[in-house]
Amino acid sequence: MIAVEKMNLLNETDRKDLERNLLKSYVEACKNEDFKKLIKRLNISEDVAVKYTSKLERTLEELNKCSKCKSLLECKNKVSGCVYFPKEENNRLNFDYVECKYKKAYDKEEKLKTIVFDEPLAIKNASMKDIDLTDKKRKEVIKWINTFYKEYKKDKHLKGLYLHGSFGSGKSYLIAALFNELAKSGVKSIIVYYPELLRSLKESFNDDFDERMQALRNADLLLIDDIGAESVTPWCRDEILGTILQYRMDSKLPTFFTSNLNKEELSMHLASTKNGVDIVKSKRIIERINQLTVDMELISENRRK
Repeated sequence: MIAVEKMNLLNETDRKDLERNLLKSYVEACKNEDFKKLIKRLNISEDVAVKYTSKLERTLEELNKCSKCKSLLECKNKVSGCVYFPKEENNRLNFDYVECKYKKAYDKEEKLKTIVFDEPLAIKNASMKDIDLTDKKRKEVIKWINTFYKEYKKDKHLKGLYLHGSFGSGKSYLIAALFNELAKSGVKSIIVYYPELLRSLKESFNDDFDERMQALRNADLLLIDDIGAESVTPWCRDEILGTILQYRMDSKLPTFFTSNLNKEELSMHLASTKNGVDIVKSKRIIERINQLTVDMELISENRRK
């Protein structure tokens, strides 16, 4: 019984010492005018502020760093792009990392960027302002892309483009530049290198296959890059390509293709599999492409040299 009374007395003494130390730290912190302004800004009582002095000092330190920061790259806080900031709930302060304006802007930009799978960095960073206008052979295609860019803001159900022609002529870059420009307005786009897409879908069959197919079906804009370079199987032609194109055709979602083959050559390519030649199913795919796209050819110098 005596031992219990001593323990309670000890706990009471420790509690009072702690309160005195907290108050002392708070009084010392209040010598800083910025600290007092922070308390006033947060509109918290002195009793609450006393309990969280050290954490509030950290918040003040990070806010001061933010006031001098001009970009996310300059951030000097513990968690990049965030401030350790409190929120009052039931006379308690809960601290969490709150994103700054630069972090929010960066996240928004990243979210809106065109999703690009298995393509060179140049494609991912393609920009309409960097398109080469000196090659007259590209004039009609560039004109079409500019028109699409302007008209898409009025009509989200325009036909896409089947762009075929010489190797390395910049077909993918031109369409990627269009997508990236529209992404700035919140348009969600996907670019897939078709042969690699088929390989990755086979590998993801037991994982995220359904999610990936849904993304391809529903993207605002879709570019199937280098169709005709893949090894054709009934599965990839009918179950993958056919399914995606049918959905997008029914939903009137703009769909783009690049290829080294014109549509007649593509039809022959799609007809031939290890199981034989199936002209009918190949023509079904071509008919869907016809419904989805405008046909244009681009024959130009090889820009990959």
